[in-house]
Amino acid sequence: MGQNLSCSVSNEHAFFSAVQQGDLQRVETSLEREPHLISETTVYEKLSPLHIAAANGQIAVLSLLLERNLHPDALNRHKQTPLMMAAMYGKVSCIERLLQAGANILLFDSLHRRTCLHYAANYGHTNCLEAILSAAQSTPVADTWGFARFVNVRDGVGATSLHLAARMKHAGVVQLLLRNGALVCATTGAHGRPGSTPLHLAARGGCLDSVRELLAWGADRIQRDASGRIPYAVALKYKHSACAALLNPSAAEPLVWPTPWKFISQLNPEAKLLLEKALMEANRAREKNILSGATSVSSSTDQEDSIEDNISDASESEICCICFDQLCTIEVQDCGHQMCALCTLALCCHNKPNPTTAYSPPPACPFCRSSIAQLTVVPPKESSTDTDSSKTNKPRQSKSFSEGSSSFKGVSAKGSFGKISGKGSGKIADSSDWMEEKP
Repeated sequence: MGQNLSCSVSNEHAFFSAVQQGDLQRVETSLEREPHLISETTVYEKLSPLHIAAANGQIAVLSLLLERNLHPDALNRHKQTPLMMAAMYGKVSCIERLLQAGANILLFDSLHRRTCLHYAANYGHTNCLEAILSAAQSTPVADTWGFARFVNVRDGVGATSLHLAARMKHAGVVQLLLRNGALVCATTGAHGRPGSTPLHLAARGGCLDSVRELLAWGADRIQRDASGRIPYAVALKYKHSACAALLNPSAAEPLVWPTPWKFISQLNPEAKLLLEKALMEANRAREKNILSGATSVSSSTDQEDSIEDNISDASESEICCICFDQLCTIEVQDCGHQMCALCTLALCCHNKPNPTTAYSPPPACPFCRSSIAQLTVVPPKESSTDTDSSKTNKPRQSKSFSEGSSSFKGVSAKGSFGKISGKGSGKIADSSDWMEEKP
């Protein structure tokens, strides 16, 4: 009897070893000889062959086991599924195969009450996260829970996937979750300090990229946790000076990606990328000034020289009629008026929602005052046929614009942000109404 038990344990060990190593032939031979091995589990952790294959990325063995009707949602000792194990170890091919076999993304483990989304975010596997989010949009999750609820589901201590990614310094995961509707100011239960936001946790870990991303998506720098600490105080406590400089409430406010846009889903993908890039570049410029202790506005002489250089190097139609600095890269779909990405972003960032109705009116084109329904990238133009000598000898001329020029002729190019009124009218504010940056 003892010898039979020993032989059985030995056979199981050999089978699990073959699964772990991806030895497909040995696995097939073992199952043909002893079919019951497919339902066996390891002694302590209660790992099924599917768990072992998923954790080790053995896609061929995983497919074989699924084809033999092994349930994709087998549970181990902590009620973790093979999908959770694959997300934990970053095995995206196994995740895709398990999802194809009908694995349930809404199951929670008994260890931390986390889903596969929590595991992918916690361990920083962006590709796994993308596969899970894609499945959540095309499975019954969208009809039962709703996609937004799934993205923001909390674990046993009240942490969302965004909290975990921010705490573990996974800036790429933070960005992906924010783009998919993660709540930037959600608070935790017992994770970290009670009442912590993702910004508190990013400040604690000192991840500058995560702090940048969260601020760009509207994270509140003065939101307090249950102990009354703002993220700035957390960064100071853990001696992350660069993060503390950006989180200092007295520092210049960062530009925020205008999530209330009603037309955000209609943005041309290329236009959206341009606007995101413009926002990050603008915030990095402010960040550079903050970290270096320099003033937020460069000297007028340097700025004017830069403007003159840009104007001399570009054709008249390519210069943004608002800032007279950048080239036009964004076009309003219906009216065809063009602006640079920075001015487009500033226009939409300063368009605040009505607090009484919680309605955010769409921004208006500053040239014709029509509502902006969609933005696209400026179509490429044919290169000029002028020779270099003609460009050199061509005298600089003052700019005159046929459409909407009367509203912008007197506007200085310095500090283009803050010049656009926040009423959504597209009107350029008078100099006395310009918003001043905080020191």
